[in-house]
Amino acid sequence: MKDTIQTPVTLTGLLRHVAAKFPSRRAISVAAKYDITHSRLHHLTESTAARLIAAGIKPGDVVALVFPNTVEFVVMFLAVIRARATAAPLNPAYTADEFEFYLSDSDSKLLVTSLEGNTPAQAAASKLNIAHAAASLTQSENEEAELSLSLNHSFDSVESLVNDPADVALFLHTSGTTSRPKGVPLTQHNLLSSVRNIDSVYRLTESDSTVIVLPLFHVHGLIAGLLSSLGAGAAVALPAAGRFSASAFWKDMVKYNATWYTAVPTIHQIILDRHFNNPEPVYPRLRFIRSCSASLAPAIMGKLEEAFSAPVLEAYAMTEASHLMASNPLPQDGPHKAGSVGKPVGQEMGILDESGRVQEVGVSGEVCIRGPNVTKGYKNNVGANTAAFQFDWFHTGDIGYFDSDGYLHLVGRIKELINRGGEKISPIEVDAVLLSHQDIAQAVAFGVPDPKYGEEIYCAVIPREGSNIDEAELLRYSKKNLASFKVPKKVFITDALPKTATGKILRRLVAEHFVSHI
Repeated sequence: MKDTIQTPVTLTGLLRHVAAKFPSRRAISVAAKYDITHSRLHHLTESTAARLIAAGIKPGDVVALVFPNTVEFVVMFLAVIRARATAAPLNPAYTADEFEFYLSDSDSKLLVTSLEGNTPAQAAASKLNIAHAAASLTQSENEEAELSLSLNHSFDSVESLVNDPADVALFLHTSGTTSRPKGVPLTQHNLLSSVRNIDSVYRLTESDSTVIVLPLFHVHGLIAGLLSSLGAGAAVALPAAGRFSASAFWKDMVKYNATWYTAVPTIHQIILDRHFNNPEPVYPRLRFIRSCSASLAPAIMGKLEEAFSAPVLEAYAMTEASHLMASNPLPQDGPHKAGSVGKPVGQEMGILDESGRVQEVGVSGEVCIRGPNVTKGYKNNVGANTAAFQFDWFHTGDIGYFDSDGYLHLVGRIKELINRGGEKISPIEVDAVLLSHQDIAQAVAFGVPDPKYGEEIYCAVIPREGSNIDEAELLRYSKKNLASFKVPKKVFITDALPKTATGKILRRLVAEHFVSHI
C-alpha cells in the first residue's frame, strides 16, 4: 500500500496532504514566540528527517526524545517517523536509572533533547553508548523558523523515501498498574487509524483550535491533542512554560480562539477550582470539553458543563489502542451520558466472560477490542501477549458492560475491584459518591487486605479549599448514599495524592502510600 493524495495510508502521508491543502493555516503556536503554518511544519519535518538519515538513522531505528512540550519536540517526532524510524518519547522527569531502563528496553540508537539538555538522560545514554543530539528552533525577524540539530552531516532530500503503513512509528511503555512497564510498538497505520477515529467522532476540522495541557510523551496529549489536530488541518498552542499552567490556560485559550480541549480529571478539577476561586473575565465559546485517561465523576462533569457552558464528553482509551477506544458523542450525534464512556469508535468492542463468550446487554465482563488502531503485540513479552490476545480479541483488563443504548459503562480494572467477603465492589462507584459531596475536591477508593473479609474498603480524599470536613462526616455521607457493604471502613484526609507524570491517579500507588502509614 502506498500513500496517494486521495487516500493517505500513513500518518505521515496524511500530514503531507494537510500541508498541501491548508498551507497557510496555523498549525502550532507557542505563546508570544512562534506561529508555524502547516506548510512550514512540513518543510521542517522533511529537512530534519534528511538530517537524521544523513547521521545514520535507518528505518526501524529507535530515537528517544526527551523534551518538555515544545515545538522542537513536535518537529523531532514528525521527522523521526518521516525517516521511517521509531520515536520513543520519554518523561523528562525520569531518574538516570529509569532512563537507563527505558533507553535500553527500547533499544534506542540516538537520544535527542532540547538545547538545555537533560543530565540524567544524557548520563544514561552515555553509559549505554547511545549518541546524543540537541535540537533548537531559531527564528530571526521576518524569517521562517528553522530547526538546528547538533549532527554534523551534509544531507539530501528525503523526497524519494516512502513511508510504509507497517513502519513502527511510536514506541511507548504502559504505565504498568501491576507489573513492570510493557513496551508497546504502534505503527503508522495504527496512528493514522486512531487520528481518523478521533477526528470523526469530534468532527475536528481546520477551523478548530486547542491548547495542549497534557504531556506529549503520553498518548493522550500526543495523539488526541496534537496529532488529531494536525491531521484535521487544525491548530494547537503549546504553553510558553512547556507544561500546563492553570494561570495561563484560559488566556491562551482565548488568545488562540480555542474550540475545545482534552484533559485528565485531575486537570479538569484544577481548572474548576481556579474558576470558583479566581474566575476569568471572559471564557471562549467551546464546542466541547473532552475527559479521558481516568474516570470522571458525574458531579465533576456537571460542574464543568455549568461553569464553561459546553458539553463534557467522557472517553475511554489506552496506549495499546493508539489511545481512543470509545467516546460519548457530540450533542448533534446523540446524548452524552454521565458515568459512561460512550460508544466504540472505529473498532469492534465486545464484553467477554472468562471463556471468551460475548455477554448480553447489562451483563459485566472484560472489555475486549479489535481493529486497525490496536497494537500487534508487546515488544519481547510472550507472557503478556499470550494473556492479552485471546479468543481473537485484545483484552483491556477492564470490567464493564453495555447499556441498552450501546453505551459502555466501566466498573473498574479487574485487578482493582475490591472483593469484600465475596462482594465485588467497584472503586469507581465509591469515588463518584464521595466526589458528589460539595466539600470534596478529589477522592480515591482502594482495597486493603483484611483478615475477616479478605479485603476492606479504604479511601483518601482531598477537601475543597476552606473546608474543614472530617472523617465522621464523610462516613455519615457514605452510609446515606452507598449500600452498607460499600461504605469505606477508613477515610484518609490529605492535601495531596500520588500521581503519575500524566496526572493519572493509580489506585495501587495511593493504596501503597496510605497503607504504609497505618
